[in-house]
Amino acid sequence: MSDRFSAPFLAMIESLRMAPTFARGRRDARAGHVRHLAISGSLVMAQVRGPDDPAVHRCRIAVRAFGAAEWSRIEDDLAAQARYVADLLAGRMPPDINEVFARAGLTPLPLSLDEVAMDCSCERWPLPCVHLAATFYALAESFDMDPFGVFTWRGRGRDELLTRLSQLRGTTTPPAPAEPAAREAGLGELADFWGGGAAAVSLPVADAGRPDLLLDQLDPPPLRPGGVPLIEILRPAYRALPPDPAAG
Repeated sequence: MSDRFSAPFLAMIESLRMAPTFARGRRDARAGHVRHLAISGSLVMAQVRGPDDPAVHRCRIAVRAFGAAEWSRIEDDLAAQARYVADLLAGRMPPDINEVFARAGLTPLPLSLDEVAMDCSCERWPLPCVHLAATFYALAESFDMDPFGVFTWRGRGRDELLTRLSQLRGTTTPPAPAEPAAREAGLGELADFWGGGAAAVSLPVADAGRPDLLLDQLDPPPLRPGGVPLIEILRPAYRALPPDPAAG
């Protein structure tokens, strides 16, 4: 779990200096009043019902999803270094991921509210209302649990990104990602949390548990003892390892 996304995101929102609104929103989010939070390309939707609300309110927060050319620049940069791919395939966010986006002239999350559109069915003014404030906090919490949600919001789902990186690296079967622990945040069932997200990539069981799969994700070393690539010399030793029980 990491706050490299959530901390600056909340700092940007709280710069509005609407302390009472955000204090109430934070309490409502922590009390589990934000339900059915769903992230899709450019749009976050949630249902919020606080302790004093007679009805459920629908909240929407939108940002600009990156286009194909912008994502291509990001993916080319990520695929150029094996450590980025290894981290992402293992479900970890590279510590310098913000720098990757910066080299493409982009930011993972909006830097100001000028980049955000929002509305709430309560129709209260000014915005953000307490329901939107609660949604912002729940959204930030979801980024802590699963930072890939940031990519989804910007238009690139986890499975699509991993598949594309595997193609760029010359491999074909990225490991299946771990499921985000949506229940721990009080955000409802996993299917409700993710809404109509992209379908998971199916892996052959033999490939998913291969101990030597990591060798295919690394840059091959220049050593060739006896004219044989070092990776191929190491492969039998890796394959002799017991399969990963989590992949079965």
